Amino acid sequence: MSDSTLARFREAMALLPAGVCVVTARDREGKPRGLAATSVTSFSTAPPSLLVSIAASARSHAAIAAGERFAVHLLRASDGLAIAERFATKDDDKFAAVAWDWEDGVPRLRDALWFIRCRRSATFDHHDHSLVIGDAEKIEVADGEPLLYARRRMDWFLQPGA
Repeated sequence: MSDSTLARFREAMALLPAGVCVVTARDREGKPRGLAATSVTSFSTAPPSLLVSIAASARSHAAIAAGERFAVHLLRASDGLAIAERFATKDDDKFAAVAWDWEDGVPRLRDALWFIRCRRSATFDHHDHSLVIGDAEKIEVADGEPLLYARRRMDWFLQPGA
């Protein structure tokens, strides 16, 4: 792929708004792992399932792509920016300054707009990413506005009620 094609692709993708999520799982040593993700989408309603794209280079890759369960948390616009920035780092202890608990073997962030715990049903490796499909086991939704990512920044871009 040429440099100009890659640059145009990145420019195009920057215009595609996405919800800012944190994906969490427990690693083989029993430690919590997690990362910030915007490549999260509904996959099916029969059964309800999500598809998450995880970079193979991510420190949390093995815990999510090969583990039994993972959770996806949509962050709130009101207070999710600091959480997103923390989980976007390569810090080994991303959970240190975040309110969380274990729930059925999966790290659960307390302040997410929604929480979906999934049982991993499939993983497909493609180039430098893995596509992970999880069947929803538990779903909780709260009130509020989602944190969005577009134009290379995180914010809440829409007018409430619009």
